[in-house]
Amino acid sequence: MNPSSQQPELKDRDRAHGWHPFTQMAAWDDPAFSPVVIERGEGVWLWDTEGRRYLDGNSSIWTNLHGHGHPAIVEAIARQARQLDHSSFLGYTHPRAIELAERLCGFFPAGTLERCFFSDNGSTAIEVALKLAIQYRQQNGEPERTGFASFANAYHGDTLGAASLGGVTTFFERFAAFGLQPERVRDLADLQRLDASQLTAVIIEPLIQGVNRMTPWPSGMLRELRAWCTQHDVFLILDEVMTGFGRTGTLFACQQEDILPDFLCLAKGLTGGTLPLAATLTTPRLYQGFLGGPDRTFYYGHSYCANPLGCAAALASLDLFEKEQTLEHLPAKIERLRQGRLALEARHPEVLATRQCGFMAGIDLALDGASFCRRLLGHGLLTRPIGDTVVLLPPLAIDLEELDFAFAALSSALTSPPPTAEVKALPDH
Repeated sequence: MNPSSQQPELKDRDRAHGWHPFTQMAAWDDPAFSPVVIERGEGVWLWDTEGRRYLDGNSSIWTNLHGHGHPAIVEAIARQARQLDHSSFLGYTHPRAIELAERLCGFFPAGTLERCFFSDNGSTAIEVALKLAIQYRQQNGEPERTGFASFANAYHGDTLGAASLGGVTTFFERFAAFGLQPERVRDLADLQRLDASQLTAVIIEPLIQGVNRMTPWPSGMLRELRAWCTQHDVFLILDEVMTGFGRTGTLFACQQEDILPDFLCLAKGLTGGTLPLAATLTTPRLYQGFLGGPDRTFYYGHSYCANPLGCAAALASLDLFEKEQTLEHLPAKIERLRQGRLALEARHPEVLATRQCGFMAGIDLALDGASFCRRLLGHGLLTRPIGDTVVLLPPLAIDLEELDFAFAALSSALTSPPPTAEVKALPDH
């Protein structure tokens, strides 16, 4: 059976049993809607079951760094699977987790972020930080410090605690009464008006808010926030789930303003975009606050914490940063991204504004974002919108010619009607 003949059958089977995240399934189940069935990937390209090729313009939901199917990562996963596919991390350990924790903590000065707690994804990385912050205060003489502060229009994940800190009502409003009740602030001036003595921590997406239509923070804001938190002994949680691993031009966003948090939450690009894995890094002070009897144990974890396959993939990804000089090649790509988005603004009145932080861009349109992204598929570019803002966040491995292809696709989609062979995509979330 060839791929094309499988296409209708696969779509019908998906409609019979699937339930997709961030997707209105009534639209998905409409017989007029034809979902894209992604079959394989190589480098920055994806192919569907009908043989159509798409540039992965959002890095498969902001995760892929070195391209799909990179031989070094694939081999590292296969080699690890032959040796040890999984082992409990609850009371046991294994070599790959030991090495990965050491590597991650080694990016920061000794005595700072020197402890690593593994989990599964961005939401759980945030949950770890929230629970550690609360429990630390409870068992170290500050039980009254239970409050959190978060920023308007933020997004920190979908589990109950993480979602309740977000500021995008679509994702948390239904459950707001059941989660944390944070102080929501718009900026540092708002934060400074709070009673810091009741706060345990402040959480922020450093340098840029992703789901808030790719909106950067003002330069220097992160440094000022760190100073305020230090002054009032409020823990600073940095959600680097999106910004970590090169997206801002440095390995971590906090390095752009030369600050360190009390908790650093990592996921998405940690394994190069191959397997689920997350890490929450924290300080000796936090770690020491949990030492003692059973009542000080941190009773939190998941079955696949520190999964050896994920750890092996992450180690291979970190090796590639060195071997392929990923960060050293980024400045030219960041500049080409800047030139491309500004050219779109200048040439197309439908482009209202563009924004950029490192190798991430948001393109505001005077068009329906979901419809436009469906049109983009017909021009060979796959991405998703945030409302009417198109996100362009390709793998770091993309070359300049491939990046030019992405902008040519955007320009063509803005100036010409969709081709007759246009493929319909996911509904907007």
